Amino acid sequence: DILRIYWRAFDPTDAGGSFGDRGSQYESRIFYHSEAQKDIAQLSKQELQESKRFSNDIVTPVVAFTNFYEAEDYHQDYYKKNKEHYERYRVGSGRAGFIKKNWGDTPLVLNSARKKQDEIKQLAQKYSKPSEEVIRKQLTQLQFKVTQQEGTERSFNNEYWDNKHPGIYVDIVSGEPLFSSTDKYRSGTGWPSFTQPINNVFVTEHEDRKLFSVRTEVRSRFADSHLGHVFDDGPQPTGLRYCINSAALKFIPKDEMEKAGYGEYLYLFEK
Repeated sequence: DILRIYWRAFDPTDAGGSFGDRGSQYESRIFYHSEAQKDIAQLSKQELQESKRFSNDIVTPVVAFTNFYEAEDYHQDYYKKNKEHYERYRVGSGRAGFIKKNWGDTPLVLNSARKKQDEIKQLAQKYSKPSEEVIRKQLTQLQFKVTQQEGTERSFNNEYWDNKHPGIYVDIVSGEPLFSSTDKYRSGTGWPSFTQPINNVFVTEHEDRKLFSVRTEVRSRFADSHLGHVFDDGPQPTGLRYCINSAALKFIPKDEMEKAGYGEYLYLFEK
């Protein structure tokens, strides 16, 4: 709901400020507190861009929340305390005219963003991250180091790098389905490699500046397990290589998927 209100309240195509107020301190931003919020905000931005409501591209960035600075007292509820002055500003700055021209009385409907939000809420009830105490009891020392401390196992000396059996790979902590054998290929790196996840909703990407380079780290959404990294040197059709640690995965053979509660993903193996 707050996204629908926000997108209608300003000019998201203005990179230099907000109507009559110019400068970086007036530029629009959407701040997120979690990967779920980030995905929903980016999806809403994409949906609005594709609607062609504006003649120019939407430039409002979606960025991670860092600090919140509360405005001075005289700014609080300004439109209520100074109704006449605010209305003059609203009209004189061009805000009222812009909103009327581009929106009128038309509501903003974000079907894709709403659908994504509902999907994440439902999955969050099914998959979650246990306490650290439970995780330590559940995992081996290597599995804990990889998933909880962002470690890396040895190449060519791990459980699944050369596994050719049909089935799916799930998060070792939460069980959320991550990758399918139908998207696995032999990359020559010595780690399990996939061209894509089963569903993008289960993986999140983060900038990783360790090892004197910038890489894209891959984590599971609900358990927040470190999985590995994704690179753009993979085969088609995606051109991606998800290089994943075996220690972060549990393999569910195709013949056991129904019994293990993953029957809905058997469609992946239909010819």
